[in-house]
Amino acid sequence: MSSILAIIFIVLYTYTLTTTISVLLLENRNPAKSLSWVLVLLFLPILGLILYVIFGQNMRKQKLVSKKSFRFSHKNQMIFDLSKLDDYRSTIKGNQMNLIKLLYKNNDAQIYPFNRIEIFSDGKTTFEAMFQAIENAQSHIHIEFFIFGNDKISNQLRELLIKKARDGVRVRMIYDYWGSFFLSRMYLQSLRDAGVYIKPFLPLRIRLGRSKINYRNHRKLLVVDGETGFTGGLNFADRYIFGNDLGKWRDTFVRFKGSVVHGLQQLFLIDWYFVEGKMIDDPKYFPQPNRYRKNIVQVVSSGPDTDWEVIMQGISSAIMSATKYVYIHTPYFIPNEVVQTCMQMASLSGVDVRLMIPEHSDSRLSDACSSSYLGQIMEAGVKVYKYHKGFLHSKAIVIDDFISIVGSANMDERSFNQNFEANAFMYDKRAAEQLRKLFEKDILNCEELTLEAWTNRKRWQKLQESFARLFSPLM
Repeated sequence: MSSILAIIFIVLYTYTLTTTISVLLLENRNPAKSLSWVLVLLFLPILGLILYVIFGQNMRKQKLVSKKSFRFSHKNQMIFDLSKLDDYRSTIKGNQMNLIKLLYKNNDAQIYPFNRIEIFSDGKTTFEAMFQAIENAQSHIHIEFFIFGNDKISNQLRELLIKKARDGVRVRMIYDYWGSFFLSRMYLQSLRDAGVYIKPFLPLRIRLGRSKINYRNHRKLLVVDGETGFTGGLNFADRYIFGNDLGKWRDTFVRFKGSVVHGLQQLFLIDWYFVEGKMIDDPKYFPQPNRYRKNIVQVVSSGPDTDWEVIMQGISSAIMSATKYVYIHTPYFIPNEVVQTCMQMASLSGVDVRLMIPEHSDSRLSDACSSSYLGQIMEAGVKVYKYHKGFLHSKAIVIDDFISIVGSANMDERSFNQNFEANAFMYDKRAAEQLRKLFEKDILNCEELTLEAWTNRKRWQKLQESFARLFSPLM
């Protein structure tokens, strides 16, 4: 009897494995990623199938959150299309104009002009600015973060949101189910009891063959009264002020006023439509914006809800638009072939390309994987700096004192393909100069790697890094 059951199991497993591999191949993914999953499926029986069901499925075509199913009334939201670019042709170069058009066409990223842009580079001032905006809220507060840490700073936020909700301000809050997994029931219930509308993003549901555990909402958004908006890479956690084992976390955040707040508002309400199933299009959420400096900002979102790898395409196009310099902050550097090639080509063309990563991150596997890419870009002339004053968690790029990119997306496969991310692409000289100066200041707390020293590192270290790189398409 046991032998018959064993034969039945082998037949069923072989059929399932063959079907899964066939589906994987028919999706025509990147060959390296497809091969990695095929090897996992073949050499890790049962476990490989479980890993594929959880982490390997391509949800992009299934549209977990479809923007095309959600459209705001044009009478409520200010729409700024490509025709607005005519006013900027004297200040925007052709290759920069192509970037703007790309993001408009591949992501419907509207053109938002005349904004006030303020850059924050440390946790203390960032939280103070957000708390001040929340304290001054009169109509509504929309807040969406990957991590709410259930610690001192998160509880300070909780108390403030409770106060505003009891004062009659409409508060909506989205938290990622896994990113904020350790939020206590008391924390959540106290917010609900005070009248805060709070929803988790993709909570755990056991559905055979339809797992979405791997798709997380990594966005960081705060919109107050439809007039003030924030975005960047920081989460609500004490480590940005008090530090942890890695030291204090260094991040970059942006506060906006002006028309671009409509873009942040739209993105939040799209996500709210997904978690709540309720469309919100009241005109009060899109008040007439004030006019500030002459500039342009595009709010660019990506994830399984987009047709293209939008942020990856935008970053690649921005790098290739450079004529003078490209300075990059990222905590995790696991680039795909497109981004890596763009960095190499820009550097070989004479552009000053600099990459800053943390000396140590919160993932040893990511550190080893990142290291395997450094030699190839340094051979092309890219300068690499390792930040040692705490943990560099900033996701910021500045190019030619004009283009700035700040948001939630890391330079890795997870951010390019799997997470729901949001980045602000800013075309503004003042903001770019400020980000460049911050990068140059951060260099003082870095060690610059040399190609000679990197080439001569120990063989066991190279082997460890090369092994970790095998998992890069899956990370």
